[in-house]
Amino acid sequence: MYARSEPADREPDTSARPPLVRELLLVVGLFVIYKFGRQAANGHVEEAYRNAGHVWDFERAVHLPGEGAVQGALLHSETLIRLANTYYATVHFPATLLFLAWLYWRRPRHYVWSRRILAVLTGAALALHLLFPLAPPRMLAAAGLVDTGQVYGPTVYGDTPATDSMANQFAAMPSLHFGWALMVAVGLIVATRSRWRWLWLLHPLVTLLVIVGTANHYWLDSIVVSALLAVALATLRLQRTEPVRRHLPWPSDAGGEPELARAALPMSRVPDPATSQAYASSSGGRP
Repeated sequence: MYARSEPADREPDTSARPPLVRELLLVVGLFVIYKFGRQAANGHVEEAYRNAGHVWDFERAVHLPGEGAVQGALLHSETLIRLANTYYATVHFPATLLFLAWLYWRRPRHYVWSRRILAVLTGAALALHLLFPLAPPRMLAAAGLVDTGQVYGPTVYGDTPATDSMANQFAAMPSLHFGWALMVAVGLIVATRSRWRWLWLLHPLVTLLVIVGTANHYWLDSIVVSALLAVALATLRLQRTEPVRRHLPWPSDAGGEPELARAALPMSRVPDPATSQAYASSSGGRP
């Protein structure tokens, strides 16, 4: 008997796909909460600079590498630093939205799981933005770093951080740029089976070098968001409840066709009706 098992997520499970309109409203709602949450954390200028000094001193105390080493490598080429600024400004949201859209269409179960993880991660990050306002290293005089966005462009921030109405520049801890990029890589690695799927880790790696090299985040911002993501992943595990599909050559119930059952057996094991009847007559019905 031959049985063949296929990965349960090889084809989209449409029964696991939530209604599109509801999901669009939910994602838009989460985005609005994200923007308003960051704005609510704005304005704590003195506290943000004081916390920046604490973070900088802590990183030096535990011997983390200086952020200036990454920025120094980028500043060797104006083209490279402009590419880093562009990556920081344009990849964050589109990459995450494309990730969710692909999962929704091709891996619905993974989409629901990933959306929950991102929602929990973002909520925890917003809470930390409120509790721990932090000025990025580009604003900290002790760091001696260049604000590459303002100097070379492009930038998504205003010239005066304290009155910036478009974004909260004091929400560096933790880094959602890195947290979302890491979740995109984890989600795609889990949802796919290609031997090349581990290359998705290049996205968070490049993001980490970009956010540090442009002086928008400290190393510690990425470490904290990684810990938050690890807790979310451990708490909200992907439920694999689909049964493994077994492709049998005949029905498993008692009413199956005998011809199919005989065809599935090796030819040497298939009894011929005439031979069986002759053998039973010659042996007196004994087996």
